[in-house]
Amino acid sequence: MNKKIELLDCTLRDGAYITESNFGEAAIRGIIGKMEEADIEIIECGWLKNDEHKVGTSFFHIPSDLELYLGKKDPNKTYVVMIDWDRYDLNNLPEYDGKTVDAVRVVFPYGKHKEGMEVGRKIKEKGYQVYFQAANTLAYSDSDLIDLAETANGISPISLSVVDTFGAMYPEDLERIVKVLDGALDKNIKLGFHSHNNQQLSFALSMNFVELLSESERGVVIDASLCGMGRGAGNATTELVASYLNRKCDCHYNMDAIMDAIDTYMQIYQEKFEWGYSTPYFIAGMYCCHVNNIAYLLNNHRTNAKDMRNIIESLSPEDRKKYDYDLLEEKYLKNQSYYVDDTESMKKLSEEMKEREVLLLAPGRMAIDEQYRINSYISGKNPIVIGVNAILSDYKYDYVLFVNSARYDYAQNAYPEVFKNVKKILSSNVKNIPCNNEVIVDFNNIIKRGWEHYDNAVICALRLLDNINIERVAVAGFDGFKNQYNESYADVALPSLNPNKNWDELNKEIKDMFLDFKRNANNCKEIEFITDSIFNK
Repeated sequence: MNKKIELLDCTLRDGAYITESNFGEAAIRGIIGKMEEADIEIIECGWLKNDEHKVGTSFFHIPSDLELYLGKKDPNKTYVVMIDWDRYDLNNLPEYDGKTVDAVRVVFPYGKHKEGMEVGRKIKEKGYQVYFQAANTLAYSDSDLIDLAETANGISPISLSVVDTFGAMYPEDLERIVKVLDGALDKNIKLGFHSHNNQQLSFALSMNFVELLSESERGVVIDASLCGMGRGAGNATTELVASYLNRKCDCHYNMDAIMDAIDTYMQIYQEKFEWGYSTPYFIAGMYCCHVNNIAYLLNNHRTNAKDMRNIIESLSPEDRKKYDYDLLEEKYLKNQSYYVDDTESMKKLSEEMKEREVLLLAPGRMAIDEQYRINSYISGKNPIVIGVNAILSDYKYDYVLFVNSARYDYAQNAYPEVFKNVKKILSSNVKNIPCNNEVIVDFNNIIKRGWEHYDNAVICALRLLDNINIERVAVAGFDGFKNQYNESYADVALPSLNPNKNWDELNKEIKDMFLDFKRNANNCKEIEFITDSIFNK
């Protein structure tokens, strides 16, 4: 075994962001046991917090709380917990007794390394080993890094870790940081690396880190978690890093034990929770942005990738690293201010559709399954046919309404001839300058905020029709979502507008919006469903 390199598994600590620390008693005990069996040198068991420990969580109040989860400690392993430098009262921490926790990792933000390391000094005085985590190490200049190293030298921790907090590092960034720290840090202090996978570089940077120190006598600590489990884009994966170290660095981690841990304990979390690389978290990495900003825009506004990038770019570099939700909301609303003067557009639509029935043809599966019924209605009533956020090749449209740019782009490429010739109604968040056969309506006039999916296309279409004084509307293909995406749409390749797959919640919300529209409509009082819909029950 290469004694110079140590692997630290942080599943129970970093994964606590995903599960809100609720792993369950069996999983905490089992993951620790499997990491011992795998010969992982350092096992991070969770956090120390000021609150009392709740059984089954990886938030501990005092080290003795871990006795429930540890069997006979392996003397060749180091058992660690983490604290935020200013969020744990050290008066709670007893003197080291060797029964559970061996070491405490102290994480501190950029600009607070002296204060954070002073906390570490006090922990060391109680007999514990101390590891330091310099969050957002990318922000440190060369002189900052020298000061960081010299401060650490005065305390002699076991390790000082480089932390790619925002997943924003490239290899040259890591090389600069490692070169300066390796030159200034006492040779007895190990150098560690904790990465985030925002730009799909976590594993590559971890390998690069090992290679950068291959000629050094300094000890190396690599952080990783099972399946990359961790907040946002997640971390380097324990299984990948262990396999690399076995093949390239003469390490001998037990891969069967690691696979057992994944099979037994991780699959349920993968089914219930989401983490890992995604476009939104790539944006966080691109702009060195705190992941809470991304989560806010996703959870509160379902912001698309282009708008999200523009919103994050509009923040100052300092504000990106924080999460000021009031400021973020202000930037979001500014980005969403798609005001256009649509007086003439609305007048034109009203004139064309007055005294005619209108059929809204949504792209639900029923639009294909009940095509004969829909065409019979069209033949008998001769309505204005408006496609809703999609084109289906089996129908002829008077207009197609688009309220989503992804659906607009998809239709343009999937059905180029139909798209070119059909008249289009576009909400101003899609475009604000019309081309041929296009009419722009103000996005803000066809939405009503108060729901997460306030921009549902059928509801927007109904609001538009109500605004131009249409009294009678027929609806087809407004089925409601099934648990399988390809069972919900007539065109299974349509871009998904609900990436979280919470179909039942989405159906409930759309029904609530539909009932709200019916209660408050000024003109559109008669709505007939041509095909079955869960929203009509």
